[in-house]
Amino acid sequence: MFEKCEGIVIRTTDYGETNKIVTLFTREWGKVAAMARGAKKPSSRLSAVTQLFTYGHFLIQKSHGVGTLQQGEAIQTMRGIREDIFTTAYASYIVELTDKATEEKRPNPYLFELLLQTLQYMNEGLDLDILMYIYEMKMLNVLGLYPKLDGCAVCRQTEGKFAFSVKEGGFICHRCYDKDPYCFHVSPGVVKLLRLLYYVDLSRLGKIAVKEETKKELHRIISAYYEEYSGLVLKTKRFLKQMEQLRKGLQS
Repeated sequence: MFEKCEGIVIRTTDYGETNKIVTLFTREWGKVAAMARGAKKPSSRLSAVTQLFTYGHFLIQKSHGVGTLQQGEAIQTMRGIREDIFTTAYASYIVELTDKATEEKRPNPYLFELLLQTLQYMNEGLDLDILMYIYEMKMLNVLGLYPKLDGCAVCRQTEGKFAFSVKEGGFICHRCYDKDPYCFHVSPGVVKLLRLLYYVDLSRLGKIAVKEETKKELHRIISAYYEEYSGLVLKTKRFLKQMEQLRKGLQS
């Protein structure tokens, strides 16, 4: 049985000399894998459409195991991502996070739109760090994590000076600092930004100008939270770290 879907290539694995197993995140079915026979041959009609990050329509012969990709038509190749090594690093992290955080054949149209919009913004050259932080914050719910960001995780007060506590799973107010001596003491601006990243509708994202020091604070908090609760080990995280260091070296 052949079925058509709208999908994004989030992983490719070589299979034999000429074939690929392509993992797609689709609007209709969630994550699915399909064999793309001959896709490693440059002359193959499947060669271009099975490139990482490609967004398109795909025709799959479905089966109980891995289906077979019959044909594909690219809607957007995300060429801007692949032509820049820094953007490639960020986008690779985003798709691996999606891959590791989701189970096969669990439709999630909201996540599909989030992934597509994030990759399109990266392809257009928007701030990579901010896009990554937004995606990481929004992926928390997919992982079953719900940080307390609308008030104090301990006493529930919504007014006061806030810090971020990994231990308590969200913000804690100045009255509850003693509950976590290792909490991150952050500026009111960072508190506001963390809330914005978590709640913002990505499709309405305007220009957000964020200082490098503020980005470092956001990065420390989000990374610490992920390390404590997500249980994910991502290969692309190391690559991303190397690229960030290289970029900073070039800028200095």
